[in-house]
Amino acid sequence: MARGQQRRPMEFEDFLPVMAEKLGGDGLVEELCNGFRLLMDPRHRLITFDSLKRNAALLGLDGLCDDELRAMIREGDADGDGALSQWEFCVLMVRLSPQLMEAPSQWMDQASGFMS
Repeated sequence: MARGQQRRPMEFEDFLPVMAEKLGGDGLVEELCNGFRLLMDPRHRLITFDSLKRNAALLGLDGLCDDELRAMIREGDADGDGALSQWEFCVLMVRLSPQLMEAPSQWMDQASGFMS
């Protein structure tokens, strides 16, 4: 890469549909749960700002500033407690992947074809 040129970081939604296709629904949920456990604060069993900041490098997010990490937490924080539960994390990950949201209807269409 040329000096001064910024590298475009890969975004999460680049990978989630591929993971879903390869792993299936159950496998994807298991991997999302593993990702949650990797990022969570073990004492609180939540992803907190501190635990996300501490583990951001594991996701290649070590270049993000504190405000960006806080915004990530706010984006998925459905109950307003300032942290992400496992459910909130999984919902956020799926919501960030519009292609993945199309997959269930495609799977239903395929399944109904087999039943005809």
